[in-house]
Amino acid sequence: MPLITLKNVRHSYHDRPLFTDVNLVLEPGQRVCLMGRNGAGKSTLLKILAGEVIPDDGEVATAVGLTRAQMAQTVPTDDRGTVFDVVADGVGDLAAILREYHTLTHQFAENATDEIAKRLDELQHEIDTNDGWNLQNQIEQTLTRTGLDGELVFQKLSAGMKRRVLLARALVNEPDLLLMDEPTNHLDIDSILWLEKLLLNTSSSIVFVTHDRAFARKLATRVVDVDRGRVTSWSCGYDDFLKRKAESLEAEEKQQALFDKKLAQEEAWIRQGIKARRTRNEGRVRALKKLREEFRDRRKHVGSVKMEAHAADRSGQLVFKADDLSHRFGDLRIVDDFSTVVMRGDKVGIIGRNGIGKSTLLRILLGQLKPDKGQVKVGTNVQIAYFDQLQARLDPEQTLRANIGEGNEFIQVNGKSKHVVGYLQEFLFTPEQANRAIKYLSGGERNRLLLAQLFAKPSNVLVLDEPTNDLDADTMELLEDLVVNYPGTILVVSHDREFLNNVVTSTIAFEGDGIVREYAGGYDDYLIQKNKEETPQFEPAKVEPKPVAETKPSAPKKSNAEGGRGRKLSYKEQRELDNLPDRIAELEAEQEKLQAKIADPGFYQQSQDEIKKVSQRVEEIGDELLMALERWEELATIQEGS
Repeated sequence: MPLITLKNVRHSYHDRPLFTDVNLVLEPGQRVCLMGRNGAGKSTLLKILAGEVIPDDGEVATAVGLTRAQMAQTVPTDDRGTVFDVVADGVGDLAAILREYHTLTHQFAENATDEIAKRLDELQHEIDTNDGWNLQNQIEQTLTRTGLDGELVFQKLSAGMKRRVLLARALVNEPDLLLMDEPTNHLDIDSILWLEKLLLNTSSSIVFVTHDRAFARKLATRVVDVDRGRVTSWSCGYDDFLKRKAESLEAEEKQQALFDKKLAQEEAWIRQGIKARRTRNEGRVRALKKLREEFRDRRKHVGSVKMEAHAADRSGQLVFKADDLSHRFGDLRIVDDFSTVVMRGDKVGIIGRNGIGKSTLLRILLGQLKPDKGQVKVGTNVQIAYFDQLQARLDPEQTLRANIGEGNEFIQVNGKSKHVVGYLQEFLFTPEQANRAIKYLSGGERNRLLLAQLFAKPSNVLVLDEPTNDLDADTMELLEDLVVNYPGTILVVSHDREFLNNVVTSTIAFEGDGIVREYAGGYDDYLIQKNKEETPQFEPAKVEPKPVAETKPSAPKKSNAEGGRGRKLSYKEQRELDNLPDRIAELEAEQEKLQAKIADPGFYQQSQDEIKKVSQRVEEIGDELLMALERWEELATIQEGS
């Protein structure tokens, strides 16, 4: 029997229609992922399924005795008490009694007064009468299952641990249907993996909204797409949905092209004059009116964000050089003897559990915090744009255009003057939204506005602290393209595994107790290298050498570095050394020219072959430049030692 059935549901938000004629059936045992652009109405649909929002029109039918639980997108600030108290709220009417009994039990253990004993007897009677001991056991089992300490104070927990408590509260009553809005927000990778495992083993049906593509790929058995007022169900996993959705959009474009052609023909016909209004043509006139209405009501597919970072003059080859960094907060060791070099063009990911010190390392590299030991050298002409979602401030009463323009109608981006409203349209905000207060934006739209604010500032180093939270999949892919093709240097803290795999060239991993290591590649590359380190290597059995005749030991062979000392460069090597500075300058000039070409908005309107050709050449230049620099350093060292 279906859990929930929606029939011809319609709903609007302010003056904007969100859904028209939605028909949807949720069956037991499904894990349904709601997909769609920011502001499309995913959270509103989730609230309709939760019974919190009554649609403007249509029918919502629920199964008899259906139990629902919801994990909200934002962590509430008004929850007080211990973890046990917050989780107990999920059991219903007896929650207050169980919370009081739990608190008084601990007080009685410390101070056994007659007053407390009397009240405990009264509470025990109420619990016995209402079969509350089963609920008490459910709370304790849920705390164990989710790895939570019921005695901890909720308000003192990290954002990630608070979300774990809220999930426990949602699961404690074993609901038929669990509704979750962005459950991975502010969770570190270990917590996300834990959440995936927990949800895969729950008996509840699940409907969830997520920006985390790896999470959706792991969990979803069905995808419901919210697009331009239509809600379409796809009985497949995430990857198959992407393929089918692309095919559907392609077919829709062809169908609309045929429709537009027919409409143009009929418009030409009607302009012929009085002949078109003869009685025998009245049916054709009525059909034309209908075509016009369909065209007017058509909600075209929303375009893509045109993200373009305001690039400053390029920095020097060296961006950051950290030597033997060590830092503590009290007894907590953040980093211990960590060194790294960040060169121009590097894309560095930073990972680790929440609270381990990722943002602290960023502050040390940026010179905002002095380490206990070690030093950081910052290269020449470094201009930083810093995206910090948690510390960013948006006045909810301010309009979007006031936030971006700061009182000006035009802004400068890469030498071009852009009207504020036009710039906001590149980030998919309509002119109406540009004049609307920020408080009416969804979480993902706010994040997109923060990115628009960031990219309006000139920079050659982007520092991104959790940039992907709440972004829809399309916007995330475009952010990835910008990061990959950004001509400068990028440091990014992220828990999004797919984002890291797609954009970073190296990964700095916080592994606990001050141990920080750097690995080549993205998250999956880090896992492979980490697993190799932790896997015991096979050691071959020692074989005793056969006795041999005693011989005079030969002189040890010199290493390349040792062999370079005391010798002169050959004629060929000297010529190579003399020519290398010009070669390096040529490569850097070509690199700068191609990066400017990529930064041009019209670059991606070319053929895929041309885009691929230029992108590949940029990668080749980077490799050639690195080899030339290494060769120049090698020959210069030999020359100095001669």
